[in-house]
Amino acid sequence: NQSDLPEMAELYKSAFYGEPWNDDWSDEKQLMEYVKEKSGGYRAINYGLRIDGRLVAISLGQITHWWEGTNYVLEELCVSPDCQGTGIGTRFMERLEEDLRTRDVKGIFLQTDIDKPAYRFYQKNGFKELSKHASFFKGFV
Repeated sequence: NQSDLPEMAELYKSAFYGEPWNDDWSDEKQLMEYVKEKSGGYRAINYGLRIDGRLVAISLGQITHWWEGTNYVLEELCVSPDCQGTGIGTRFMERLEEDLRTRDVKGIFLQTDIDKPAYRFYQKNGFKELSKHASFFKGFV
């Protein structure tokens, strides 16, 4: 809920601050707006994992309807740096998938960088690369 936004933003910032991402989220206003956008979209479903009251993992996404069925578009997933490599991310993903199945969701769509550990994490957890899919970006200077 809205009261969790600062904690979600802090977790997100800590997860992507260092190697290999090196994201600079020093602009706190920009960070809060980003987390609000990703967590508050139409048909948003967000998941969090707390251990001893501390938020250690989040998934931000939304349900989308497609001709092949209903999907969960996973916008962001992160695990606290001190919990990475412990299996928490995999267990978190398993619980997320269990809940999505109860909602009659047919699959999860996501994008990630192929040169980052997340790429291998998703492969290990059964995700397949889409051979006919390309991501595009056009920047403005």
